[in-house]
Amino acid sequence: MTPPEVRIIGVRGIPMVQAGDDLAKLIREAAQAQETPLEAGDVIVVTQRVVSKAEGRVVPLDDFEPTPFAREWAARTGKDARQIEAVLRESVRVVRQARGVLITETKHGFICANAGVDASNVGGDDLVSLLPEDPDGSCRILRDAIRERTGLEVAVVMTDTFGRPWREGQTNIAIGLAGMRPLHSYEGVADLDGRELRVTMPCPADEIAAAAGLVMEKLAAIPVAIVRGFPYEAGEGSAREIVRPFERDLFP
Repeated sequence: MTPPEVRIIGVRGIPMVQAGDDLAKLIREAAQAQETPLEAGDVIVVTQRVVSKAEGRVVPLDDFEPTPFAREWAARTGKDARQIEAVLRESVRVVRQARGVLITETKHGFICANAGVDASNVGGDDLVSLLPEDPDGSCRILRDAIRERTGLEVAVVMTDTFGRPWREGQTNIAIGLAGMRPLHSYEGVADLDGRELRVTMPCPADEIAAAAGLVMEKLAAIPVAIVRGFPYEAGEGSAREIVRPFERDLFP
């Protein structure tokens, strides 16, 4: 029996993305140029940053006039009040304020530091990157464009880097997807001892995102990876399915 194997291929050669760029074209051409062309069944993993750039979601800080709260928090933390205002506008609520960090809930339902607003690797000073308006929709557009131009059925996962409660360091998670189901339930299946599983539900979308991060190192200018050989469940999933509903949250 052939042992299970998954291959992760970083895609080099993608130029600095600008607003309006055709990501599907850039990804396909770069993959071909390094002699790892896309194949049916691949998962195309793309960072939030390049999608935000292509969609014009990198914006000047001067677009954000700070509110009194933003100015107060900036004075207390030494941060730019305009960037804090950007965080507030991208949030539906502030979950926690501590040690100079705003933990917020984004409009997409994600709980994360600073609503995903980031000033690194954005192409200049006084700019910030905002999360895409509809990460799942962005992934569907990319998946459909690849299908149209290559005839290949692939899945797409958009990643962002999140911290984790009770653990140091950050890891990539899925904030958008298309062409695959994000979760896999083992409820009702017997384990190796014959006990019925009741709550075991891995999240392949997040596992793919984290694995792809191994070749998409932040300073390596590799914003795309191909995950090949993973038997994902095809379907029209959504990263919103991964977000635990408030009523089931143990730490609201």
